Amino acid sequence: MAALWARTLLLLVVAQAASAALGVEDEVPEEWLLLHVVQGQIGAGNYSYLRLNHEGTIVLRLHSLRGDADLYVSDSTLHPSFDHYELQSATCGQDVVSVPAHFQRPVGIGIYGHPSHQESEFEMKVYYDRTVEPSPFGEGAYAPDSTAPGQRRAHGPEDAAQEEGSVLWTVLIGILKLVVEILF
Repeated sequence: MAALWARTLLLLVVAQAASAALGVEDEVPEEWLLLHVVQGQIGAGNYSYLRLNHEGTIVLRLHSLRGDADLYVSDSTLHPSFDHYELQSATCGQDVVSVPAHFQRPVGIGIYGHPSHQESEFEMKVYYDRTVEPSPFGEGAYAPDSTAPGQRRAHGPEDAAQEEGSVLWTVLIGILKLVVEILF
């Protein structure tokens, strides 16, 4: 029985490693239009700053290729940080932030290298989300609820499910690595 579990775990680890090596990614909705791909490296405890000028709803998907890079976004400063931001994603996996169309442009993007790794390598894809249509009454007709700087915005149920899946995969991979290391 233990041999069967060991083989199953080994197959899962090999499948995960193969998909990572081949660059297999989560599919994106057909309505998302890829605008830019930004790659870079960031030292532990440092920031790289980018400026977003595109109008409309923009989706930022940050993938840490090595280490752990986190994403901070603000429409009130061009240098957001973990102390001052409007939107953020600081997971151990893929970080995703949707920048609403009502954010004032330019939007500041901060990519932070987590101190748990000496250096982090990342790739960020910038998508234009065509599913959200602009209001026929203009941007001033409706002021969405605002949150104070430094507060997290509420996430919808679909964001929670995606984050739970990401955390689950991270935990599962860690356990599988440990089991494989013990067995071999």
